[in-house]
Amino acid sequence: MTEQTERSLAEQPPDTERPPDTERLPPAALGEAVERGGGAGHTPGPATGQTPGQATGQATGQATGQTPGQATGQAPGQATGQATTDAPVLPHTTANAPVLPQVTTDAPVLPHATPPPLTAPRPLGEPRTWPRDFTHRLTAPLPGVRALARIAREGKLRPPPETLAEIQQLPFEPGPMPAADTTTLAVTWAGHASWIIRIGGLTVLTDPVWSRKILGTPARVTPVGVRWEDLPPVDAVVISHNHYDHLDAPTLKRLPRHTPLLLPAGMAPWARRRGFTRVTDLDWWEAVELPAPGGPVRVDFVPAHHWSKRTLTDTCRSLWGGWLLTAPDGRRIHFAGDTGYGHWFEEIGRRYPGIDLALLPIGAYDPRWMLRPVHTDPEEAVKACQDLGARALAPMHWSTFLLSGEPPLEPLHRIRAAWAATGRPRADLWDLPVGASRVLAAR
Repeated sequence: MTEQTERSLAEQPPDTERPPDTERLPPAALGEAVERGGGAGHTPGPATGQTPGQATGQATGQATGQTPGQATGQAPGQATGQATTDAPVLPHTTANAPVLPQVTTDAPVLPHATPPPLTAPRPLGEPRTWPRDFTHRLTAPLPGVRALARIAREGKLRPPPETLAEIQQLPFEPGPMPAADTTTLAVTWAGHASWIIRIGGLTVLTDPVWSRKILGTPARVTPVGVRWEDLPPVDAVVISHNHYDHLDAPTLKRLPRHTPLLLPAGMAPWARRRGFTRVTDLDWWEAVELPAPGGPVRVDFVPAHHWSKRTLTDTCRSLWGGWLLTAPDGRRIHFAGDTGYGHWFEEIGRRYPGIDLALLPIGAYDPRWMLRPVHTDPEEAVKACQDLGARALAPMHWSTFLLSGEPPLEPLHRIRAAWAATGRPRADLWDLPVGASRVLAAR
């Protein structure tokens, strides 16, 4: 990124939704710990008893206009349980201090012998009505005041000072993006969870964050892998959830307002208030088709083990998840967004067989007692890739923002060791430097 671009980003006014500093948690160190580390749904506490393949329940008042027989993930007659937690800890990417509703979860159910058929694509830009919140979709309770006190006491939300020299060794190799035509399927890692996906003749961005700094975190430790002015025209954007390190308003403001945005359920009003005119928000297992020169590109919204929050009052008011992109020739990429490890990976792989590439997070995982439910560590990312049945794995969500306590280079060393332990081909681990690209071969 050029100095001029960095200055322009730094000079941009803060997004109007962001709360003033006076609304943050008063003790500076404590507020920083909350916003940085456990943040973005970094919740301790055990999973809520869900088993592999289990489907989560659907809230009363689910989005209207769903297609008949659409899979909502709830089994007929499924029993529900209830778990409660104390007051919540807040994410590093959000404002602070709401009171959470009770967490309800569903009793285990047996997976179907055969996967349900994929739902028919929904219309682009369709107006939807959603439940008031999606707390019932959580797969682990959000943490409470005792977890907050512990993380503040232990202070383990930054890498040890003696490891910060590793920042200079983080892989950063920007280069020209590969030439793409209607048959090309290629990915370029811009850093964190931001990818440039060339598919069916389209250019799709995932969780684009081109800002040098975001709310509640230190500045990037590696530059953006592709300068904004070097991007091809953007045909669509997919967003996994509304935490600030995945939904960056200053970056989205750079896009033409007619750019199609594909969002989790409940987020369309946020985008429309900012002038975007082609906005579609989806529930889990729903899909749209993007017209493309090479034929329609199907984009499905799939579950993830995470949560959502952006302001003082919107905890879990919008959904969270990942995206499954299917090229016209059937090749598939799974973009996991932000997620912990759990049963959803196996279910996604069952419903969408033949995934060619999984873009999976491997960073922001330490301390595990707090972050395990919402951030996979490198070994869990390898297990998730296996559960998905994906042929190749491309790590992400590391080497960009230092959000937790592991040393900067540790995720790379651990993912390579975990992959080698499986005996799978080394060429199928796409451990790309920031700024690098790779083309997925035809089947």
